[in-house]
Amino acid sequence: MKLLKTMAAGAVTCAALLLAACGGGGGDGGIGGSGATAGTMKVSMTDAPSCGYDHVFVTVNKVRVHQSADASDAEGGAGGWVDIPLARPQRVDLLTLTNGVLFPLGETVLPAGKYQQMRLVLADNTVAAPWANSVQPTGGAEVPLDTPSGQQSGLKLNMNVDVPADKVVDVVLDFDACKSVVKRGNTGKYNLKPVIAVIPVVNSGGQRVEGWIDPAMVGTSTLVSVQSQGLPVKTSIPDSTGRFVLFPVPVGSYSLVVTAPERATAVVTGVPVTADTVTSIGSTTVRMNPPASLMRDVNGTVSPATATVRATQSLSGGPTIEVASPAVDALDGTFDTSLPIAAPVRAPFVANAPSFGFVPDAPVAGRYTVQANSNGSIKNIDIDANSTVPPLTFTFP
Repeated sequence: MKLLKTMAAGAVTCAALLLAACGGGGGDGGIGGSGATAGTMKVSMTDAPSCGYDHVFVTVNKVRVHQSADASDAEGGAGGWVDIPLARPQRVDLLTLTNGVLFPLGETVLPAGKYQQMRLVLADNTVAAPWANSVQPTGGAEVPLDTPSGQQSGLKLNMNVDVPADKVVDVVLDFDACKSVVKRGNTGKYNLKPVIAVIPVVNSGGQRVEGWIDPAMVGTSTLVSVQSQGLPVKTSIPDSTGRFVLFPVPVGSYSLVVTAPERATAVVTGVPVTADTVTSIGSTTVRMNPPASLMRDVNGTVSPATATVRATQSLSGGPTIEVASPAVDALDGTFDTSLPIAAPVRAPFVANAPSFGFVPDAPVAGRYTVQANSNGSIKNIDIDANSTVPPLTFTFP
């Protein structure tokens, strides 16, 4: 089966919210030129954390860009398409690209102007290990990733990036492995359902949020994210010391959200991200340590199984945050997650504060909205996790 895929519509929409323009490299790519009519685009890859996997490998053959968002797949290498060549196919373990780590893919000189479409071309899978594209569940064996049928031109990503003449533009592909790997029932097989955001980097010294959590919370199930309008923009897992780095993050103002098993959700509001400085949340001596919480199991079924599910919580006076985004089984559409019963704790961002001063948001304790999304059609079910939640059912036409 060919692994040259088309990006899911929901991920394209989410990625389009994050775009602007940026800084770094040189190269070729079939379009020569220098001086006032050409610039350089440099492309790297990073990853959000994965859920329940030790390794997620993908092999990238090529990256292609076009100035038109509507450029036809049939144009091949002509008609304005520019290839960003790789020295060789790059087999990347996405789970090594967390906490601000970037993997360089390639760079090229190309005509100056605005670019609105990118294609990420993956390799065909091999018939035996090491597979070009594979996953290793925690505690299990590595298995190949099955990928959806697609066109020869690759995964389609919408973008809106200006390449100025005589300048270098850095573009990062944020590949969300957690949402991109989907279990197929009890078959032992997994689908690749790529969720990728395209994020320009203005300055590698900025667009970065760092902070620290209590060492007792360290683990692969603890997630830290910056969110805007209830949607995670960048997510990471703290390292063994409790430090986390979120990079790259588009310039703006965000809510920083920390979730962990058997802990209340912690939220820092009004977190600024600038182009040229690092935003610090606490320090090695001022660490986030939300209170303990009982958890409530929430499960159900969504049809079709290609839909996505997430749980949000609206804090008193705002904002709304995403607390969980459980995987949906690719065969039977089932999902399962656990949500804190205790009230979320919140505090405004204060630079160099001696403590966080978290305050419980008691009125919203245990109250969530579980949302299903199928190709842009959305259904919501409000739940109260203070008592047993019956199985939820979402059905789309």
